[in-house]
Amino acid sequence: MDKIKLIEQEYTKKNVPKFNVGDTLRVIVKIPEGQNKIRLHPFEGVVIAKKGSGLRETFTLRKVSYGEGVERVFPLYSPSIESIEVIRSGKVKRAKLYYLRTKVGKRATKIESEETKTPA
Repeated sequence: MDKIKLIEQEYTKKNVPKFNVGDTLRVIVKIPEGQNKIRLHPFEGVVIAKKGSGLRETFTLRKVSYGEGVERVFPLYSPSIESIEVIRSGKVKRAKLYYLRTKVGKRATKIESEETKTPA
């Protein structure tokens, strides 16, 4: 086996749920506030992209907060992530959902499958 993969196996032991692009996640992030204080802050949004493999895998979450779109890129195996929870699964036909950046309101957060749409 590759030496790099052997070293990476130690750090990828973190229990991470399986999720895909289009799913809605809640990520609990550790934020240092003082010398010995850590605050847990939730960030909930739609997964619009996944990149990389192994220890270098990242995912991008997007949410709309007070009318302003906020995107955040998280390394999957980051020590600053306390937990990842899948809120809702979405069915999409794209690997990257960058088109959601131009959407506003419910269209920006609601991911629906093609079967539920009525044919025109």
